Amino acid sequence: MGMRFSDEPIRGHSLADKAYTAIRSMIKNGELKPNMPLREPALAEALSISRTPIRQALHRLETEGLVAFHRNGMVVAALDRQRVMELYYFLESLESMAAHYMAHYANADEIATLHDLNQREEDLLDNASELSSLNAQFHTMIYRGARNRYLLKTVLSIRDQIFLLGKTTLGNPGRSAQANKEHRAIVQAIQDRNPDAAEAAMRTHIRSALTERLKLLDQQESNE
Repeated sequence: MGMRFSDEPIRGHSLADKAYTAIRSMIKNGELKPNMPLREPALAEALSISRTPIRQALHRLETEGLVAFHRNGMVVAALDRQRVMELYYFLESLESMAAHYMAHYANADEIATLHDLNQREEDLLDNASELSSLNAQFHTMIYRGARNRYLLKTVLSIRDQIFLLGKTTLGNPGRSAQANKEHRAIVQAIQDRNPDAAEAAMRTHIRSALTERLKLLDQQESNE
């Protein structure tokens, strides 16, 4: 398989925790790609642990939607067009709620951080990789700013499935500038303490992101 440990630190105390973190990291980093078989013996050898914690880790990843059961065994999950739409529709509901709450609860430091991230994005519009990292920081800031632990846990778990989509849409023509503008509208609504406007701005942003994702899927399908 050509697998290796990622540089991401291994967290957790049990061997199953370590296997989970390692395999999840490899999915996140693209070392394990959608539809790739996940053979317990090969994973156990690559990670230098027994098959039992590997099996436990795979079942945990299956419950999170990152691994799927195929007739020949476990594989890295792949998102078809319908699942992509379902994912983004759910994210729209969760993230718009988070923006709504953050407009109520954000403090001055959090708003300043959002402005800073927004400005850094504007300075890096031609760097899709860096923008993808800043985008993740921006959205995570809003999840945490909502001050709701249940929403935070759910949205972080669901958003992990974005890993399965591979290439960021921020490399699509014109998308980086448009996303930056959409982020600016979200920040302004939060700063204005306008929950309804923040919610609406986030809904617009996620819907635009879905449109760009579907364009990318169409391009990938036409190239196959």
